[in-house]
Amino acid sequence: MSQKKEKVVIVGGGIAGLSAGIYALNAGFDAEIFEKNAVPGGECMGWSRKGYHIDNCIHWLTGTDQKTGLWKVWKTVGAIDENTEYADTSKFYSSRVGDKEVTLWNDLDRTERELVESCPEDEAEIRKFIEYVRYAECCTIPSIKPMDMMGIKDYVEMGKGMAEMPKVMKEYGKISCRDLGMRFKNPALRKMMTDYLPADYTAYSFLVSYATMTSGNGKIPMKGSLAMSVRIANRFKELGGVLHTSASVKSIVISGGKAEGILLEDGKKVDADYVISAVDTDFLFGKLIDRKYMPSALAKAYDRRKAYPITTGFQVAYAIDADFSGEDTIFFDCEPLHVGSRFFDRISVKNYAYDKSFAPEGKAVLQANLLQSDEDYLFWESLSREEYDTKKASLAAEITARIIKEFPELEGKIELLDAWTPLTYNRYCNAYHGSYMGFVTTVGNKQMRFKGVVKGVSGLYVAGQWVMSPGGLPIAVISGKFAIQRILKKKGRSIDI
Repeated sequence: MSQKKEKVVIVGGGIAGLSAGIYALNAGFDAEIFEKNAVPGGECMGWSRKGYHIDNCIHWLTGTDQKTGLWKVWKTVGAIDENTEYADTSKFYSSRVGDKEVTLWNDLDRTERELVESCPEDEAEIRKFIEYVRYAECCTIPSIKPMDMMGIKDYVEMGKGMAEMPKVMKEYGKISCRDLGMRFKNPALRKMMTDYLPADYTAYSFLVSYATMTSGNGKIPMKGSLAMSVRIANRFKELGGVLHTSASVKSIVISGGKAEGILLEDGKKVDADYVISAVDTDFLFGKLIDRKYMPSALAKAYDRRKAYPITTGFQVAYAIDADFSGEDTIFFDCEPLHVGSRFFDRISVKNYAYDKSFAPEGKAVLQANLLQSDEDYLFWESLSREEYDTKKASLAAEITARIIKEFPELEGKIELLDAWTPLTYNRYCNAYHGSYMGFVTTVGNKQMRFKGVVKGVSGLYVAGQWVMSPGGLPIAVISGKFAIQRILKKKGRSIDI
């Protein structure tokens, strides 16, 4: 008689939850996922309006280089493989100040050449920046096993692969993106260094982000975020996993210091041998289980809002004529926009013309983003429903006017599709303060990370982007794998999955 398989129950059907489910099945467990929304994927999502598709996650996918361990994880979960088609894009982004435009190309040589020609007064600093981006190209996310499970040999191998990163950390690890910008004389270069990431973010994080693009390890899969989430969900179901959608979880059942299963909002209890929480940790600790169980490092990050801010945004999507010349992402100055007590005088637009599946023939989708943080979320949260709708509509109209002023060729060729705020991420994904990333790592503060286990509760494991800064899709997908490896280690089994 065959032995009954142990069951892993997973709360949350985003990338972390789907990853945990797939690795659980590969390790010989039964697996069930409970997702509150009708569609799996969490924040790796997209939706349709007026015959257009709005993609709301992947600006680039770290781990597209087949030589990396992360690529193997993405392949295992069904996200990408050797035959994946990627967008044909040539730049990271451009920054405009007045009539000056500078660009970070995926081709580092071209970037260096053009920036030096355009801003000769900054030649020395430009060449230094490029040199250190090249060093940062070696940076990869450890994805074979959790770092606390690594042995000396693992650390030696990791050190060999990232031999140049200490140089980057020494030069750019103790300054912010704002500090980096101040090293340049040209105003456009100064703005460029603080456009893509929050100005208080550590500068090395910016170099690593750009290096991911220049190394070929940060491509954009065609068809977008939702399609990738669907591929992963299909892999889970093909392996025998059970995916419950529109199934909200009320709490995780703990008895005698052990997680025994979950209680659904409809009152049904689901028993489990192991429970993995793959939801926002603010929702886990306080809603699904008592806040007292929150690890101290995580609690300190939530308490210190200035030291560990979050990243979110007010965003608007448009239908445009595809002959718009703006390629990919462009940041530019604009007349100040008033949101709560704050003013914003710089916004970005991204042209999705590279993916023809997003729009009817001859058209494209353009999206604008107004970077927001904790303070902005609290403003949106303070509004009544009527005030919220009014402010959202008026801000979208103001952004539209500023886009047309910057790009007059769009006059009469741009149509509003949708607008969404930080509250949208909170409503849809229970995202803390509407954040679509983890905590921002600021200068002088340790990178937030915890092991994904809960002291005082056995059988409960935590996955998701909040287990390690800066969060995002790479952390989400490896955290699902790591959660299963922790279960296997506890059982005395091999963690090689």
